[in-house]
Amino acid sequence: MKSPQGWKRPFDDPIPLPRGRQLVTLEDAANYVRKLPKAERISKERQAAVEALLLVVDLNGPTMMARIGPAESIEPKRPAGV
Repeated sequence: MKSPQGWKRPFDDPIPLPRGRQLVTLEDAANYVRKLPKAERISKERQAAVEALLLVVDLNGPTMMARIGPAESIEPKRPAGV
């Protein structure tokens, strides 16, 4: 059986969301960002996350690279040194 390609590719580890939901595939992450309020979508962090998603899909790169942006932009920021 052929593994999923493109937007259907799963992350190695799903990205947990508030209220127990998860982003399982690259497509889930793209849809999550697409549904955010415009002010959040256009932030530099979100734009970097979207660029990472596009690169992974277009170049068939490691999903870990696309996971970093959305995961960091979803998880609360920790103070430096903690």
